[in-house]
Amino acid sequence: MHPNNSHHTMASLDELKLSIGNITLSPAISRHSPVQMNRNSSSEELTKSKPSTSSNEKGTSDLLAWDPLFGGLSLDSSSASLTSSTSARPTTPLSVGTIVPPPRPASRPKLTSGKLSGINEIPRPFSPPVTSNTSPPPAAPLARAESSSSISSSASLSAANTPTVGVSRGPSPVSLGNQDTLPVAVALTESVNAYFKGADPTKCIVKITGDMTISFPSGIIKVFTSNPSPAVLCFRVKNISRLEQILPNAQLVFSDPSQCDSNTKDFWMNMQAVTVYLKKLSEQNPAASYYNVDVLKYQVSSNGIQSTPLNLATYWKCSAGTTDLRVDYKYNPEAMVIPSVLSNIQVVVPVDGGVTNMQSLPPAIWNAEQMKAFWKLSGVSEKSENGGSGTLRAKFDLSEGPSKPTTLAVQFLSEGSTLSGVDIELVGTGYRLSLVKKRFATGRYLADC
Repeated sequence: MHPNNSHHTMASLDELKLSIGNITLSPAISRHSPVQMNRNSSSEELTKSKPSTSSNEKGTSDLLAWDPLFGGLSLDSSSASLTSSTSARPTTPLSVGTIVPPPRPASRPKLTSGKLSGINEIPRPFSPPVTSNTSPPPAAPLARAESSSSISSSASLSAANTPTVGVSRGPSPVSLGNQDTLPVAVALTESVNAYFKGADPTKCIVKITGDMTISFPSGIIKVFTSNPSPAVLCFRVKNISRLEQILPNAQLVFSDPSQCDSNTKDFWMNMQAVTVYLKKLSEQNPAASYYNVDVLKYQVSSNGIQSTPLNLATYWKCSAGTTDLRVDYKYNPEAMVIPSVLSNIQVVVPVDGGVTNMQSLPPAIWNAEQMKAFWKLSGVSEKSENGGSGTLRAKFDLSEGPSKPTTLAVQFLSEGSTLSGVDIELVGTGYRLSLVKKRFATGRYLADC
């Protein structure tokens, strides 16, 4: 640890802790009591509810705002997808007048009270239609272009953003044809936010949030507008036992307050509101091939450092002429339901004191203008050398030393799975899933000495 820590003020530490405070997802479907961080960190929300603003608001979350650590840092194209989306996406209206819930199908069986209890939720005027789990009749498969591009890349790291409806620009339009079922795609994206203090695992603060986005092909709007009573889109979120809270988009999504299944939760969409909003988006962007709608947000239970996919510990040794830095990292498969590769790992460390030369292993890049050292690792997993454990080392020669230990920031992502293990299936007929895309990535992932 740094021998001159007495010179390192607590201001930066307090400031950093502000961004890792408690999360508030209210109103929400509470599965447990909201997580309270028993630490001297700020109570500032990790994510903030989006106010009702103009439809051009970007909705960028503070969770993904890397400034000042990443402010202005130019990354190559392979890492560009790691930054939060800056394309303007129209926001979901938070107040659109009285919403009429979708009509309850006459054939819907009555849910027995003996099986439904225990969920504290704002009552809804109707319960969701429950139908059999029988798969819909086989339909012609979607074109590959649709299946591979139904989810916009701009939503890749928007797990911390508030509910929005956005437009994606895909490579080709979707042709619905004369099919019995309508295609929709779903993205489940989670964001892990962590703060590590030295090598003490008890001081690690963690928050994990997620969101669910449904992508509608543009051709579906004509189907909705030409049918006064389109089929109600119902879906079931599975494997929710690790979720603390679930926050549906109140303007577009309904749920049954009496449902008490500990591992699943059913939702259905307000088709009238969905149709109106998709039509509005199509008028604003008639050339778009599909539209993304954020329908759910949730908070995942966390257990300190055990919930972080990549454990970190930093060490500084500062003198008047040199600064020695060591960063230990360790892949943690126990944080994931299905262990997966952490890819595009990036580590950025600000170093002051007038750096004149840097020696590093593995090789890092020194940005003299921003006074930051930058490492990039291709991927880490259980199959990596030493089981995914490693060390970054650097020695900095100084002209105006000594340096002051700073907070380093890390980014990574993982495709194909989520930390929580949450999944989704459609309920009933009328729609089919053309794609389910899962991923998790870092929000603010920081480490101090």
